[in-house]
Amino acid sequence: MSTVLVVDDEAPLLRALQINLRAYGYTVLTAASGTAALKSAADTPVDLIILDLGLPDMDGIDVIRALRGWTTTPIIVLSARHASGEKVQALDAGADDYVTKPFGLNELLARVRAATRRASAGSGPARVETADFTVDLAARRLTRGGQPVRLTPTEWKILELLVRNPDRLITHQHLLEQVWGPKYTQETQYLRVYMAQLRRKLEPDPGTPRYLITEAGSGFRFEP
Repeated sequence: MSTVLVVDDEAPLLRALQINLRAYGYTVLTAASGTAALKSAADTPVDLIILDLGLPDMDGIDVIRALRGWTTTPIIVLSARHASGEKVQALDAGADDYVTKPFGLNELLARVRAATRRASAGSGPARVETADFTVDLAARRLTRGGQPVRLTPTEWKILELLVRNPDRLITHQHLLEQVWGPKYTQETQYLRVYMAQLRRKLEPDPGTPRYLITEAGSGFRFEP
């Protein structure tokens, strides 16, 4: 049973999330401020944190940064802030996912399951298999239908970063920094070109991606 800390200053929403998460088998702790959230996370080990950004005593981004100073516990931001810049800032601060209000409960629960699954998986498998292709991370090999698929070194770096973080949103900036270096974090056109190439090699229908998903204005996600 996973323990979830829900942080939000809207009492009705806090109560609703508490009831629903408990109904699905989660142990739920709650906090209505950033200070209370940090204290709760420090006092009681939790498996996941659902965090609102608009807290009464401090900005949620600062809460994320404070948490990331000592814990790798997955953080899902649940916020009414829709601007892509806000999403990128939260993800770059250390959040694992970002859900905007209003939200569907089923979607949130799916994100919660994905985040806890990643955390329990640790560093992830050395081999990732999908219905259409297999990525052998240890051997640095990609096969499709049993046949090897040739990737350029840059294509492999992008794919490896995504498949090592299944279901997790990887921002444009993070991908660019990891693959090309810190001087290239604004060159998003590079990603458009290389993602198109990867989709042509991997996706059954490159025009409607099944595995390499675009999160508009934010980044990409690998869905196995």
